[in-house]
Amino acid sequence: MNLLKAITTVGGYTMLSRIFGLVRDILIANFLGAGAVADAFFVAFRFPNLFRRLFAEGAFAAAFVPIFANSLETENREKALLFASQAFSVLGLALLFVVVVMELLMPWAMLVLAPGFGAVPGKMEMATSFSRIAFPYLLFISLVSLQSGVLNSVNRFAAAAATPVLLNLTFIAAMLVFPGADGHTGFVLSWAVFVAGLVQFLWLVQHCRREGYPVHFVRPRLSPKVKRLGQRILPVVFGASLYQINLLIGTILATLVSDGAVSYLYYADRVTQLPLGVVGVAVGTALLPSLARQLAAKETAAATASQNRGLEFALLLTLPAAAALIAMPNAIISVLFERGAFGPTAVNQTAAALVAYATGLPAYVLIKVLAPGFFAREDTKTPVQIAAIAMITNIVLNLIFMQYWGHVGIAYASSITAWFNALALGVVLTRRGDLVYDRRLFTRTPRILLASIGMGLALYAIVAQYGQWLLQEPTMAWAGLGLLVIGGGLLYSLLAFGLGAIQVGDLRRLIRRNKA
Repeated sequence: MNLLKAITTVGGYTMLSRIFGLVRDILIANFLGAGAVADAFFVAFRFPNLFRRLFAEGAFAAAFVPIFANSLETENREKALLFASQAFSVLGLALLFVVVVMELLMPWAMLVLAPGFGAVPGKMEMATSFSRIAFPYLLFISLVSLQSGVLNSVNRFAAAAATPVLLNLTFIAAMLVFPGADGHTGFVLSWAVFVAGLVQFLWLVQHCRREGYPVHFVRPRLSPKVKRLGQRILPVVFGASLYQINLLIGTILATLVSDGAVSYLYYADRVTQLPLGVVGVAVGTALLPSLARQLAAKETAAATASQNRGLEFALLLTLPAAAALIAMPNAIISVLFERGAFGPTAVNQTAAALVAYATGLPAYVLIKVLAPGFFAREDTKTPVQIAAIAMITNIVLNLIFMQYWGHVGIAYASSITAWFNALALGVVLTRRGDLVYDRRLFTRTPRILLASIGMGLALYAIVAQYGQWLLQEPTMAWAGLGLLVIGGGLLYSLLAFGLGAIQVGDLRRLIRRNKA
């Protein structure tokens, strides 16, 4: 499998999803702003989304893909598909039970997830209603994750990578077709979450059949492989999903800070998710099945090369993205969201949180690149031990920082914790001999860093000097931001080529492989 081709495929669809997601968030900001209804909906949406990231994208994919890929490599397609269908059925039955229980317990769950909402009349009840509508999304999207794992294991990345686009299109259509006041829009968005889950599920049912890997319900049976899968899911929850766990902790604590704090963190996180999703998801999604199959085939040298190129590719795109977000946060937030119910105060508060999240952006992506090094070797204990320490650190830092810097302190605590987690994963892999850094990675990383810093300083100077002219006039704002993004990208490219962080030969090889 061509790793870079897989990364660009997933990254391309993820970029498309993030663009539609940006449109979605611009519409939400316009209709809801950063008030009580927005806070209630974001908690309701984050609740099933958290479980999806933990049990679906994070734990389930990380535990399922190595076992399925190994079965394909060492047994045959029929046995691998039987395992997938058995896992599909057991997962569906277990999640149906979880959904029913949570629907009944939702009022009490909200007391834990949003303890500060009780101080605002009607806010807790609204969050409970929104959550009950949206929570069944968990069932559909978790089954989608299993189907995605099957397709990714056989190097079919496009259909699975396109599923988030359907989620965002459903949101956009719902807001445009059923516009209304705050409370009405909150209910519309909650139903959009439910519908989007069903649409994504049916989309991948069709594509699994089309590719010749149909996964369907069978009589649930705890076969040895399914038991092994189950034993590995819970540990991987922590190892693969630190980012989402930290977001949940931050959301819970933000409800205690101020009205609107949850929304400020949400919008800042959504901007950070653009590079994190495109780079982190793309590299992690492509790297895990590649490593699993290479290790199953005893191709150690190929696995080492895949890990090094994954790290290099992640840093090449993530470091400049972080530098740009830190250099011009107010400009980005103002152009994207300042309209309708989203005013100047919300811009400043969200921009401050964006800087805090951006400092941890490279670490979040490195976690997604390093974690497959454990999961592909079916080691779930080590990441969970590291993540458990990181989670405790995050809680302590949150409680300290929020006293001084409010919601911004929560964002900084999350970033610091991510760096701790990434460094710990890298150190352990290196000491075991499972990650051997090659000369190319050592020589190019500092050059990538220098090019990113140079671009960031240039953007900061331009916005400070010409920001009033480029971004203040509404008719010029989008064009001005576009010029800054394009200009920053060109400058980074020139610096990267000039410093040797990228070489012409790399591009030629990538073009040849993508044509292959």
